This record gives sequence, structure tokens and C-alpha cells, in this order.
Amino acid sequence: MKLVSFKQNQVEKIGAIEDGMIYDLHALNPIISDNMLEFLRGGEKQIQLAEAAVQKNEPTFSSDSVELLSPMPNPVSVRDAYAFRQHVETARRNRGLEMIPEFDEIPIFYFTNHNAVFGEGDIQVLPKHLEKLDFELECAAVIGKAGRNISVSEADEYILGFMIMNDFSARGLQMQEMKLNLGPAKGKDFGTSFGPWLVTKDELEPFKISSTEGDRYDLNMKAFVNDIQVSEDSLANMTWTFAQIIERVSYGVDIFPGDIIGSGTCGTGCFLELNGSGITNNQWLQPGDSVTLEIDGLGSLKNQIVMSA
Repeated sequence: MKLVSFKQNQVEKIGAIEDGMIYDLHALNPIISDNMLEFLRGGEKQIQLAEAAVQKNEPTFSSDSVELLSPMPNPVSVRDAYAFRQHVETARRNRGLEMIPEFDEIPIFYFTNHNAVFGEGDIQVLPKHLEKLDFELECAAVIGKAGRNISVSEADEYILGFMIMNDFSARGLQMQEMKLNLGPAKGKDFGTSFGPWLVTKDELEPFKISSTEGDRYDLNMKAFVNDIQVSEDSLANMTWTFAQIIERVSYGVDIFPGDIIGSGTCGTGCFLELNGSGITNNQWLQPGDSVTLEIDGLGSLKNQIVMSA
């Protein structure tokens, strides 16, 4: 299934989407939760009810008639990993730095602002965000059940599905604060977009590559700025799998339905890497620019940069 959160008459709801048509799941069956977080907390039973509602009913309305939100508008948490070697190695080389050996020892991640989550549409920024404003082409896994101290061999079972992620980054703020040897904060906390829908794992079976390190998915990833392609990679090129990241994340702590875990930026997936490699020339996002991210099987996510009122 492709699950969506949407707003209709100022009311947030959830649905399933097929060919541009939405099934209003709660309207079709009141036992189905009317928000995504409660839906995920309901586990397999809610999934089964949603599948039955789609099979037995006609779509409720066109997606053009509602406002699509982030599939998870109110995630419990958002963690972002650093899983693509090409991105890490190239970005460091462009800054005159050797590849850090610790990259091969642990799958690292940081927490970003789970209250600054958006779907398609405008991303509002302030003047300091425009000091080297960047996009980041990523995939996000959504956790579907609670767990703790999860092994790599079991970790993929905790993923409900995947969606596109754009981790907008104010590089000027980020580089200043990271000189103090802590992770990014103000450089990242103003906006992360997800969407256009949450795709359950079963739909991605044809793309799956199984291994003892966890599942990978051979999904082509592209980014376009103002309709000009600037990035391309495959999700299969993750050095650290989502299963390995989940093992690290859950060590000594609980994870919950509705937690989001980002893959980190793919190879060529941001201006920081592209500018330093000479593919682009000191290009950064400006008000009026559009960014469209595409991932096979997951759809297309488009955002526009606008100045905050």
C-alpha cells in the first residue's frame, strides 16, 4: 500500500492512494484510526483493515482535491544517519580531509527536529538559512513496531515502509556550530520534508537485495533543482543498511512506531558535495527555487523555497 496523510476542510486524515485517487480509510471503516501515528501503533491489525477497505471499496476522491501532508506529520522522533560512503568520502575530500576511519566502525546518526516536518509545498526560510542553503536526497524508513536491543538479523522486521526525505540544510549555520564538536542543530532544525506517501515494504519486494547485513533496495534516486537534474545514485549503495542502523539506534533504548530513520545523503545528493566536486559552481538554493526528489517505487517529492513572512 501507499499510505498518505492529507488535510481536507482543515481536518487531517489518513488514506491509501492508487493512481491519484485516495481511499479515506477512516470513512470507509471507522475502526481504522484517523491519524497515521495511531494507525501505526495499531500494528498489523490496522494494516489488514486498511488493505480490506481498499479491496472492497471504490476510491473516495482525487488527491488533487486535498492537501497532501508529510505521510508522518507528527513522528515520535526523526534520526538521520550517515550511510553512503561516496557522499561522506567526497564531501571530506572536497574540504581537504582524509576519510575518517570511524565511518567503517559504527553507523552514526543524529536527531533532528521532529516538530519541523513538512510534505510537498513551501519550505519557509529566514535570511540566515540562505547562507548556503542546501537540499539532501535521502530515503527514510518508518518504524512500525516497538523494540529494544534489536539485532541486525531481526531489524528489517521493524520497518513498516519507506518514503522520500529531503533534509534541508543551512550549511553556513551548520559549519559554524560543528566547529564546537557537536552535531548539526540550527543548521538543520528548520525543515525536513517527507513524502509524497509511505510505501509499505511488500510493494518494494522486486527491488530487494537480501544479505546477512540486512536488506538493501535497488531504487534509483534523482534530484532536480528548477527541473534540472543534479543528482543520481541508488539506494542499494548504502554502506550501512537500515538493519545495521536500527541495531545501533536501539542499543539500550526503545524505538517506537512512528520513529523515522533517514539514510543520510546519497552520492551526489547535495550541493555541498556537488560544488566541491566542480559538478556545480557555488550553487545554493534561493527563494523561488524548486527541488524535486525522485526515488523508484516511492514517487516524487517537490518543495519550493520561500521567505518566511
